[in-house]
Amino acid sequence: MEVDIFDFKIEAKSENARAGILQTPHGEIKTPIFMPVGTRATVKTLDPQDLEDVKAQIILGNTYHLFLRPGHELIKKAGGIHKFMGWNKPILTDSGGFQVMSLSGLRKITPEGVRFQSHIDGSYHMFTAERVIEIQNAIGADIIMSFDECPPYPATKKYVADSLKTTLDWAARGKAVHKNTEQQALFGIVQGGIYEDLREESAEKLMEMDFPGYSIGGLAVGEKKEDMLKITKFLNNVLPLEKPRYLMGVGTPGDLLKNIENGIDMFDCVMPTRNARKGTIFTWNGKMIIKSARYKEDFLPIDENCQCYTCRNFSRAYIRHLFNVSELLGMRLASIHSLHFYMDLVTKAREAIMNGNYAAFKKEYAEKLDLIME
Repeated sequence: MEVDIFDFKIEAKSENARAGILQTPHGEIKTPIFMPVGTRATVKTLDPQDLEDVKAQIILGNTYHLFLRPGHELIKKAGGIHKFMGWNKPILTDSGGFQVMSLSGLRKITPEGVRFQSHIDGSYHMFTAERVIEIQNAIGADIIMSFDECPPYPATKKYVADSLKTTLDWAARGKAVHKNTEQQALFGIVQGGIYEDLREESAEKLMEMDFPGYSIGGLAVGEKKEDMLKITKFLNNVLPLEKPRYLMGVGTPGDLLKNIENGIDMFDCVMPTRNARKGTIFTWNGKMIIKSARYKEDFLPIDENCQCYTCRNFSRAYIRHLFNVSELLGMRLASIHSLHFYMDLVTKAREAIMNGNYAAFKKEYAEKLDLIME
């Protein structure tokens, strides 16, 4: 039977946790899934074969950064982002909405859009809802995002409500100009801070626009974990069950497990690779600080039960040595392991959902995985 592009099918549920398959032009994605962050068309220190080896199914790039360098027209000339970076599986691009918050000192928001001053050379650029779609059409990712304002935390309810009006206007304008629907799925982004009524308003108005998927933005920006979980649990009962849900910028292993329980399908975060490059490695026993003196003569792999390239070939002592002498290989080996761990985590979560025992799986691992090994 022929399958529609971007068809999303839920294969199993375990209470609110979902196991699904999302079709894209560059292959299917089995959910729940974690997406490694490749902001500038590369996951730092890793090549596409490394990503294949850790079983990454989809990676994420950033529209704002790719616009500045190398430029979307160059990427289009190269044949699109997949050919440009040598990655033949699905790619998602964020719209630059997070940079509206993170680069607050270098931008001005108006109803028309956002005027950025480049953090690279000081040049000025105007991002409108229409321009952001045009840039993402040129880049050529499988899944693209509406332009939004990601409100800071804390923010007054009035600020968040005013921001939401702008974001909803940008969503409608962006959807109106997005014509490449057969090759790119445009997701709407639910905003509204920690306010349930604003989140509901955002979700319902986006659902009226009928996007093929929905992202949840504006979380993991400083609010308490319980506030994040309250919002995702609330939105589980608002967003359509038959469409994929993407929680942007989240998070720790425990965050993933707790939000899968709230019906989230897709995640991204710089945490596993950024922490790995600084010597903090994720394992099934919590975080390992590999620079610690306790590993100086420890010739075991990071995880004796792990089958990643790093654990099959190198010891804790060797990786500690690489960090202590500032060798780049240390960053690469740590990143390989941590991403392999994240992929293993969502794979096991999917298996638990398929077996109908996700709650027990989450209870066993969610808190343990966020602990730091001393």
